[in-house]
Amino acid sequence: MSGSWNTIESDAGVFTYLLTNLGVRNVQFEELLTLDPSSLAELHPVYGVIFLFKYPTDTPYRASGDKPLDGTFDYAIAENKLFFAAQTIPNACGTQALLSVLLNKTTGDDDDTRIDIGPVLQDFRDFTIDLPPEFRGEALSNSDVIRDTHNSFAKSSPFVDETTRNPNDETEDAFHFIAYTPFNGTLYELDGLQPAPISHGACTQESFPAKVMEVIQRRIARYGETEIRFNLLAMTRDLRIRAREIGDVELLEREEQKRKDWQFENALRKHNFVGFAGEVLKGVVEHRLKEGGEEGYKSWVEQGKQKMVKRIEERQKGRGGGGEDVEMQG
Repeated sequence: MSGSWNTIESDAGVFTYLLTNLGVRNVQFEELLTLDPSSLAELHPVYGVIFLFKYPTDTPYRASGDKPLDGTFDYAIAENKLFFAAQTIPNACGTQALLSVLLNKTTGDDDDTRIDIGPVLQDFRDFTIDLPPEFRGEALSNSDVIRDTHNSFAKSSPFVDETTRNPNDETEDAFHFIAYTPFNGTLYELDGLQPAPISHGACTQESFPAKVMEVIQRRIARYGETEIRFNLLAMTRDLRIRAREIGDVELLEREEQKRKDWQFENALRKHNFVGFAGEVLKGVVEHRLKEGGEEGYKSWVEQGKQKMVKRIEERQKGRGGGGEDVEMQG
């Protein structure tokens, strides 16, 4: 029986250090703010992309006849050692998407196509590669080291128990991570909720940026025009390596500072601020009572209630259109 997996944010710093803590070397993530293929090509070499989207609860996830909505299922590719695992437990899709790229980049002629995944993930791949997808998914769900590393990047909250959250709860939007990566001359979509890898046709390392952006644009087009809650992360070689190779001091300094910022943000995610917030709130209340007395305090509380009601009404209006600002997790 596997332990619980918590949700993690779709964030370049979270994913980069998740891989680092698993022993992966010389790999980082970059968030893409545009679907222009050139923005992805500039990060060369790119090993794959992780796409986060709102899971469609009101439309079929597959076409009729058990076919994908785009591309074709490739059930036979497992014979060519493509790593694909079925998702067997909630909240694991983020790490599963990362592994779907990583574990298919262990061979190659150069650093453009090969990743040093470290002993932990290499042992996991060696153990699971000959298993069927559902058994690979079970093996992932039961991996203590991968699960514990994943959960170490979950937000600390004393109010939310992720293990009791119902993934089918229609009152809360659900988001899902999938991966796209070129493998043996073909672009594959690797989604643990699908029965098999999805082939999107011929694709080389060089044509990957243009090809994958076309596929993602078609996927986004299936949503309403007001739905903007998508996130795209590129898995690329550590940009500090390029900076050192070409002698770009400015780029190297910028990337080093980015690492420091990511480490600070990841530390904040793990910290429980409830005690701090409680002390701040007590201080504010004392200040209000001293400034306006009991009546001033009551007026301040009433104004806060009215603002909260207005905010909730605006959020409910925006929920149907997807225009609100939300934090996306999978």
